[in-house]
Amino acid sequence: MIPFLDLKPINAQYRQELIDAATRVIDSGWYILGQEVKAFEAEFARSCGAVHAVGISNGLDALTLILRAYKELGVLAEGDAVVVPANTYIATILSITENRIEPVLVEPDLGTYNLDPDLIEAALTPRTRAIMVVHLYGQAAAMTEIRAIASRRGLKVIEDCAQAHGAMLDGRVVGTLGDAAGYSFYPGKNLGALGDAGAVLTADPALAETVRALRNYGSHVKYQNRYQGPNNRLDEMQAALLRVKLEHLADENARRRAIARRYLDQIRNPAVILPVVARGDESHVWHLFVVRTRDRDGFQKHLLERGVQTVVHYPIPPHRQEAYRAWNGRSYPITEKIHREVLSLPMSPVMTADQVDAVIAAVNEYRGA
Repeated sequence: MIPFLDLKPINAQYRQELIDAATRVIDSGWYILGQEVKAFEAEFARSCGAVHAVGISNGLDALTLILRAYKELGVLAEGDAVVVPANTYIATILSITENRIEPVLVEPDLGTYNLDPDLIEAALTPRTRAIMVVHLYGQAAAMTEIRAIASRRGLKVIEDCAQAHGAMLDGRVVGTLGDAAGYSFYPGKNLGALGDAGAVLTADPALAETVRALRNYGSHVKYQNRYQGPNNRLDEMQAALLRVKLEHLADENARRRAIARRYLDQIRNPAVILPVVARGDESHVWHLFVVRTRDRDGFQKHLLERGVQTVVHYPIPPHRQEAYRAWNGRSYPITEKIHREVLSLPMSPVMTADQVDAVIAAVNEYRGA
């Protein structure tokens, strides 16, 4: 069986480095907000060309704290509205509703699966204060067009970079293209921890300072609490492990791109719709290689019978979830089509050439419904 993603061999490549990092933390006697977190924040910011990086407990908390910080700074208020892609993973939307802000769902482009900038203007209202962009599946969104809209309307641009570690647009890394960005380092990400972890990037010193305080009970100075903040800290162990993984991110992304190029060049099946790369090779880091077909279940069964494991990202769109049952009657046809048809093929930096060959052959053998 060709696994969709097997984390054991990915991390096994760096086993001794990870053990050394973990040992360093254990021997330090300091396990919360110490030198490892500071070092990772500096190294991650430098790798992205960012001014400030703040280590956070996970990706959802990173996005949630960005919005919360903007509320504390008077930029956002409860009842404001934020434009967000309708086809994103639900965590993006949870970060908005957690802050009692209204998500305004906008359809994606069917080719790239990213937010369609041509549909944003019609969704704006006097209450709109920000656009939350998702670089879905690892591909940079249409940031030039989106930033232009935001500039004309005086809106903040917040990037959800949970799937796009290292993706670039016009020579800049995603996460530095808007006003603030949230990253997830969930184990299966391109830059994955060995547990939950996340980060906020921004060039705004006031926002960075506020997020730093909020993540630690709202405390800016020990035993002094400026805000009623949560506990959303990145811990020392995950920071140390991420420092190891960060050194290898560029090489792993290069391997993902090489696999994606083979898929794009050699899958020749009219029943299978391949992803579209809209803005050059560097704009996509292929966290997921997502195809579409009319009979997704039949296609998945066909591949499984040939020893290829696949995953559906994601079977139910946010507006159809029980958590947002008040939205269940809404219609987003493009989003619904995507969620009905998409299937993610195996994509891993440790896939062998033979495994890639087998996936391509199995896809090309599919005859469709």
